[in-house]
Parts: sequence; structure tokens; C-alpha cells
Amino acid sequence: MTVINLAGKSSIADYMVIASGTSARQVSAMADHLVEKLKDEGQEGVTIDGKSQGDWVLIDAGDVIVHLFRPEVREFYNLEKMWGVDMPAQPGALHAQG
Repeated sequence: MTVINLAGKSSIADYMVIASGTSARQVSAMADHLVEKLKDEGQEGVTIDGKSQGDWVLIDAGDVIVHLFRPEVREFYNLEKMWGVDMPAQPGALHAQG
């Protein structure tokens, strides 16, 4: 998982979180769980896109944008590189940039 601090870089959000699941089914389940938790915590206006395919799910929680990918899709789009951050060396590793 990678957390990117967007302060001063973009007005779309304060943080971007990028994470991977091992399959489309797992990515969709991760998205469901995260959206449920956000709503339980009182977060309003959460939107989700791409869950039915499960390759790349985007969750917009206002100040935080979450991208959930299957590993090969994450590697193909390489959002970390686009934002000037290296991908974590190991799957499942936490990498914060800030």
C-alpha cells in the first residue's frame, strides 16, 4: 500500500491511497469493506467506480482518494510513478510519501 500526500501538488484531494488485491473478487471485497467502514464512521458523499469489474476500483472519500487494483493493472498504470513515488518493493508493504 502506498499513501501519497497531495498537499501542494493537487486540489483533488489531500491524500491518495494505492493498494492491491490478489484478484478482481478480492479488490471488489476490499472496496465494499472500505466503503462500509467509511460510512460507519460518518463519512458522507463517498463514491465508488469500477467495482463491478474489480480490476481498478476508485473510491472518492472527499479528502482521500483510494485506488484499489489487481497487481498487473496497478503495474500497468503505475500511478506511483506518475506522482513521483516508487512502488513498494514487496507486495503488501506500506510505503508513505509525504
